[in-house]
Amino acid sequence: MGRQFPLTTTPGISDAASRWLAGERWDEAEPRRASTVMLVRDGVAVGSGPEVFMLRRVSGMDFAPSMMVFPGGSVDERDGDVDLPWAGPSPSEWADRLGCSPAEAQMYVAAAIREVFEECGVLLASPSAGGPLAMADGPEWLDIRLALVDRRLSLAEVLLDKDLVLRSDLVVAKAHWLTPVFEPRRYDTWFFAALMPPFQVADGETTEADQATWVVPDELLRAYAAGSALMLPPTVMCVEAIRDAACAADVVVHSESLPLVMPEVVDGPDGPAMAIVER
Repeated sequence: MGRQFPLTTTPGISDAASRWLAGERWDEAEPRRASTVMLVRDGVAVGSGPEVFMLRRVSGMDFAPSMMVFPGGSVDERDGDVDLPWAGPSPSEWADRLGCSPAEAQMYVAAAIREVFEECGVLLASPSAGGPLAMADGPEWLDIRLALVDRRLSLAEVLLDKDLVLRSDLVVAKAHWLTPVFEPRRYDTWFFAALMPPFQVADGETTEADQATWVVPDELLRAYAAGSALMLPPTVMCVEAIRDAACAADVVVHSESLPLVMPEVVDGPDGPAMAIVER
């Protein structure tokens, strides 16, 4: 059964996973739609490979506390607004790739672009299709980010007000994961990737994280193996894929296969473990 992650590497879920493995059962939580974005750039040194922008979630979070994660979060139903200004592959084209309805595809893609703006200040939107991206810095834009977080504004309202269009051509689909059935909070999450735009700055101004930084994948994976950095299995496997890419541009290509993957708790050779299962 697929690759296995010992529960010792995922301490935030070990208790519930062990109880489930022992036969205890409870009502399965309904998964929430979510999107996350691997924002990548080339390393400074020639031939050093890509780097990825990551956040460390604050320890008090209900889901994945203290974990290293990519920017992302739950879909807002308003991400599906029919008047959302859009450029690039259409929601119908995205639906064919993601294997869902056009309305759902729009929400996943819009949520990805909204979340990376909320949490990083990177805005994948421009005044016209194919044009230079907007500069989204300064106090006004920080206020807009906070209004998006608080749901006082929708992404459509922001783009319409600023005469911008969402750039769906600047993100690609990389993976599709579903949180295990025993978790009290579950997410049906699409993982996207995007190149860090020139002239914009990723700042990590979010209350959900106590650390935000560009990460060298191999260094993070060594810290994870040593137990000094925490990651969930989907994040580990995505960081490994970034490590193995020659450059950032090689990361930002659509994955040919996008199966739904859900970890399952099993008795592994070294004790309880999370097994990666394609559904």
